[in-house]
Amino acid sequence: MNVQIFDRPETQDFLKVLSGLDNNGGSPRVKQIVHRIMSDLFKAIDDLDITPDEYWTGIAWLNEIGATSQAGLISPGLGLDHFLDERLDAIDAALGIENPTPRTIEGPLYVAGAPVSHGFARLDDGTDENGHTLIMHGTVFGANGKPLPGATVEVWHCDTRGFYSHFDPTGKQAPFNMRRTIVADENGCYKFQSIVPHGYGVPPGSPTERLLSALGRHGQRPAHIHLFISAGDHRKLTTQINIEGDPLVDDDFAYATRDGLVPAVTERTDEASIKANGLAGPFAEIKFDIHLTALVDGIDNQVNEQRKRAAA
Repeated sequence: MNVQIFDRPETQDFLKVLSGLDNNGGSPRVKQIVHRIMSDLFKAIDDLDITPDEYWTGIAWLNEIGATSQAGLISPGLGLDHFLDERLDAIDAALGIENPTPRTIEGPLYVAGAPVSHGFARLDDGTDENGHTLIMHGTVFGANGKPLPGATVEVWHCDTRGFYSHFDPTGKQAPFNMRRTIVADENGCYKFQSIVPHGYGVPPGSPTERLLSALGRHGQRPAHIHLFISAGDHRKLTTQINIEGDPLVDDDFAYATRDGLVPAVTERTDEASIKANGLAGPFAEIKFDIHLTALVDGIDNQVNEQRKRAAA
């Protein structure tokens, strides 16, 4: 029998007490958010007749998410990161701002402090025996449509096993393998040599995988490359590209694929292209130009200064 108590006056009064709305201390904003979230949770328990066993199963799962540092993994998996991007898009649309290069989710595996290169960088250390050489390049343009010399392009991606340096459980990768910060040259151009990354999945048996399985979903991502792009008087852009042809491009568990972020991959086998890039054999090439947008009333209204990011 489903007995509901959410609408009782004493329940509503209790919600105000537990969220601090009955006192003058603390943060009004935190109180507002906690009151709304707890009200929604109380109502869900009532409406769905959530049992104590189900509730405490959820608490145990949250404990596991914290213990395994997977909050940043389940967040995109439940579409929260994508929803935040959609809201930012809607805010920009309301302000009349167009984003020629779409934003998309950051993911949880950025590491601050990557070595800085100017114009060109070699990302990989050459130890991935299954790696297919990749040359990726493009121009960073400003809000006025002109190239932006000195713009910074931070790039990071995984190896052919799906592991990122600093998070590689095998310990095989050196620090900052496949991570660099590239300062655009005098023409606003960036270029790097690396290997074509592979897709990967959430850790087997993890709390993230168990929840996705309970939802009838998989936890796999297509191959992709992450990017932060910054320049003076412009908003920082967080985005990533998917590798064209990956079977999961349109079935990413993290919902990061967006129109405009799947550039063409061209296989270069001709001797002229190989020699021009100082290589010994065929390689894949991606051209990806980046367009930044201007500050809004002198500030970056989308940068996230509070997010905790790994630092090495």
